[in-house]
This record gives sequence, structure tokens and C-alpha cells, in this order.
Amino acid sequence: MATDERRIDKAYRSETFIASRDARQLRILAEYLYPESRFEGLRISDTIVFWGSARLVPRDVASDALEEARANGGDVETAERQLAMSRYYEDCRELARRLTEWSKGLEEKRRRFVVCTGGGPGIMEAANRGASEARGLNVGLTISLPKEQRGNPYITRQLEFEFHYFFMRKFWFVYLAKALIAFPGGFGTLDEFFEVITLVQTGKIRKRLPIVLYGSEFWDQVLNLDALVRFGTIDRKDLELFHKTDSVDEAFDIIVRELTHEALAQPGGRW
Repeated sequence: MATDERRIDKAYRSETFIASRDARQLRILAEYLYPESRFEGLRISDTIVFWGSARLVPRDVASDALEEARANGGDVETAERQLAMSRYYEDCRELARRLTEWSKGLEEKRRRFVVCTGGGPGIMEAANRGASEARGLNVGLTISLPKEQRGNPYITRQLEFEFHYFFMRKFWFVYLAKALIAFPGGFGTLDEFFEVITLVQTGKIRKRLPIVLYGSEFWDQVLNLDALVRFGTIDRKDLELFHKTDSVDEAFDIIVRELTHEALAQPGGRW
């Protein structure tokens, strides 16, 4: 007797359906619920977010590249610039390490102020690396791009996510954030900074959110925000929505002071 061996997949097992336009809402919802489940499972409710260029490298790598360029007729100018910019990688690494050590010493039941990055190389790697060197949990929110970009090796494995939608990735950057630090970066870093500063300026983010721009020489040349004041498109007081520094010590003090006075004094504070 013939047996009908056809098997009909459940809807959620159909890759064709899940990848279709009709299931877009499900994909968006999944990028909300899946990270939320992971964060809750590891008792993470507060993060310190690091943004910055994926193109910066550690000092030892930059030094080796410059030596190679000089020895073999390579692009010395680019190698010298890369070495100069490597200070931001090392500063980011040190700041993330110090903040993680401070956070681990807090008398809190939940794991507080976990380092969170975009999960890629460069500044993101530096922050995850510093947190890892302090033996702390750290988060990597990667994004699928045409040129494949995998998470750096320092992310806590249970806290590495790959997003399809930029806006869902940005949501998770900010939703748990209690502080934000922007190191020199490109279009992505500028996009993230301006979106957050707009939300703070307009009161859409109601929690007190310390924002640090690290690297005065870079930011003073890239962002002429004083011009916006002169043209009357922002108020002078809007420039007080963020701090600017070149010092790991100062950045650490700013963040710890504001988190101690705000986030720790008023736990929770989600928006």
C-alpha cells in the first residue's frame, strides 16, 4: 500500500517564508525578543556603549606595519598615520578595562554597566578586549553587511548577536545604555552619535545619559558644532549635552561620577 511521505513544514520552519516580505514583522520582533531573552538570562540591565572606527589597529600591529613599509618601500605615510591613530585603540582598551573592573566591584545583585560595542574590529575590538582582560562580560551587536564582518574574538559568546536591521541594532545600543563613549570613527559613528544626541536634546531619552567624545583634535576638526550655535540652529546649552576629552583618567572620572550620582542612585531608568 502506497504511503504519502510528503511532509509539510510548520510556518516558522520555512526559511522561504521567514525571509519573505510577508514575515518582515516576525524578523523585526525576533531581533527584539532574542536579545532581550539573552540579556535577562544573564541579568544584564545596564551597559556602557563604545562607538568608533573599525579601521584602527593595536599599537603593536601598527608598529610592525610601519617597520614593514619602511623596509620594503611600502606606503609609509599611511603606516605612520595608522600608528598615530593606534593610541585611540589602546586608550579605548584601557578605559573599557578600568570601567569593567569598577563595575565588578559594585555591590549589586545584577551585573551592572557591561561594556557593549558593535562587535567588529578596531575600536569595537579594543573595548571588548579591555572588558575581557578585566574578566568581565561584554556585548557585541554585529550587523550583517555585504562585506562579511564577523564578531571580534573578545566578545562574550552568549552575548554576541548579529542583526539584519540597523534600527533594531541601534535600539539595543541605547535601550540599556547608561553611558556612551564615541571614539574617532566614520559615517557609522557620526550617525550613531547624532541620533542619540537628538534623542537626548528632544527629551525622547528621559534618563540621564553621559556622553563622551574621546579625542578632541579629531572631533574639533570633524564636528564644527560651534557653527551651529553661530547660525542659530542649536542653542549654546546644547553643547553641554556631551563631554569632550583626551584623557582616559578624565573619561573614567566623568562616567563613574555620573553613573554613581544618577544610574546607581535611581536603578532601572529604562526609557
